[in-house]
Amino acid sequence: MTSPSSDYFFDVYNRDDIAYGMEPSAALEEFLKQAARPSGKAVDLGAGAGRDSIALALAGYDVTSVDLSDRGLARIAERAVQYRVSDRVKTQLCDVREFEFPRESLDAVIATTVLDHIPAADAETVWQRMCDSLTDCGMLYVQVHTTADPGCDQLPGRDRDVPVSETADAVINYFSPNQLAAWAVAAKSRLRILRYEERLEWDYTHGSEHQHGKAVLLAVRQGYHPDWFGQPAVFPRRNSAES
Repeated sequence: MTSPSSDYFFDVYNRDDIAYGMEPSAALEEFLKQAARPSGKAVDLGAGAGRDSIALALAGYDVTSVDLSDRGLARIAERAVQYRVSDRVKTQLCDVREFEFPRESLDAVIATTVLDHIPAADAETVWQRMCDSLTDCGMLYVQVHTTADPGCDQLPGRDRDVPVSETADAVINYFSPNQLAAWAVAAKSRLRILRYEERLEWDYTHGSEHQHGKAVLLAVRQGYHPDWFGQPAVFPRRNSAES
């Protein structure tokens, strides 16, 4: 099987030990444990091979997985069958800039390393559409590559003497420090931040070992106050058996 020239991530998603793994993003997984909205509607933008899509479906959401990789979407469909959630997962081959966001209709919007794969001006437009699509009880989870990434041609990333991802050239819009946080607290976003961090991380899920610089945001619609005890849950209520 050869890699279609139109599918940049074909080889990455065609492996048996699938790139990026199948464990859901940690903050998203914790939110789903604590405050999932079963039978809610979710969109997973840049869904890849579906690690977050499947987690959402297992938590009871009806999920639309959006990606430009045919092979990635095919793997999502395979895994939806494997996890017996195919009735709650549909795939859509689409550029996120062309996706039609339904206003105030989505209970969860996920965008894991996708806003950094499109030009900065387009990323701001898609961001606002994401925010506007949330219900009054909506949740937003976003990851982006930052200028701390060693694949970036700006400081501090360009001075980091560590291995760079073989897919780094797909990232065209590195976020500056606090940029994603600033978007989240802007009045027009109408969000309340639950968790935000900027970090370095080592990746062993595709290619040779390499490092990333990431900004990670978990937020909810302003005025929504789910039972959220942090990641990991720091002071949760004890089970009666433990009292």
